[in-house]
Order: sequence, then C-alpha cells, then structure tokens
Amino acid sequence: MKTSTYNPSPLEVDFANALYILQKELEKHLQDNQIIHVESHIRKDNPMVKFSLLDKDGDPHEIVVRIIQIPDKF
Repeated sequence: MKTSTYNPSPLEVDFANALYILQKELEKHLQDNQIIHVESHIRKDNPMVKFSLLDKDGDPHEIVVRIIQIPDKF
C-alpha cells in the first residue's frame, strides 16, 4: 500500500493508538516503574505518546515517543 498522506499518515496514527492501547502490556516490561498516565497526541504532524511514570522510590519520570514514518521508497 502506497502512503498517500503524511503529517500524520494513517500508519503513524495507528501506531500511536497501538502504544496507547498497549500501555498495561508495556508496563509489565518496565522494571520498578509504573505507568501512571498516558497522553496521546495523534493528530500532530508527527504523532506523540507521552508516558508519565513513577519509579519504586516514588520519583516521577516522563518518556515521550514521537512516531515518524519515513517516506515510501517505491
């Protein structure tokens, strides 16, 4: 399938949604960290998912995942 639109592309939006939906699964793989909030910005030029975490000492941390699809090479 050729990508007809970017910024955001349908694939970028789907990938961002998948990260949001899978937050509990992702948390299982984060040693000594708990995901306390997830913020999703899927309509931005490059969709973003921001994870707010709390470590075992009670310290807050943030991880931002920005999704960028590289142009198709057909």
